Amino acid sequence: MKAANANGAETGPTEDFVTVHVDGVLFGLAIERVHDVFVPSGVTPVPLAPPEIVGLLNLRGRVVTALCLRRRLGMAPAAARTEGEAIGTDRGMAIGLEQGGETFALIVDGVGEVLKLGADTRESVPINLDARWRDLTTGVHRLEGRLLVILDVDSLLDFGAKDSRGARGAEAA
Repeated sequence: MKAANANGAETGPTEDFVTVHVDGVLFGLAIERVHDVFVPSGVTPVPLAPPEIVGLLNLRGRVVTALCLRRRLGMAPAAARTEGEAIGTDRGMAIGLEQGGETFALIVDGVGEVLKLGADTRESVPINLDARWRDLTTGVHRLEGRLLVILDVDSLLDFGAKDSRGARGAEAA
């Protein structure tokens, strides 16, 4: 898939995004935040963890918290997997991210390509975007026939603020 402005002529500053797919929706992660792309395996569930935390896994000797993007965004569970796959992990591919010295694996259905996009395709977060997603996105890019939703990695990994954000929003109203 090519960006709408990928005609070979640079139109100004650009940003690079790693694209991921969840339930047919195209999301983008700033490439400077992505450290690894891998297939998650050996996920150990964590009792009493929030539902979006799939568990812990070992990535080259480091303990990594596995986070399901589908669950984090409030999307419906994935279709049943084959018997050989771990039950309840919604696993497909994982994106390695770091935040505050901790490593996370963002579990997605699939990983696409790296897109170099200019400001001419970028728009602010649409008012009709799912309310559960608004605080987790920084904007969108209109591509040829598709919308790329840009995810805010800091917000995705900020679990403490997730619960309090709703309370603050209610107080402000």
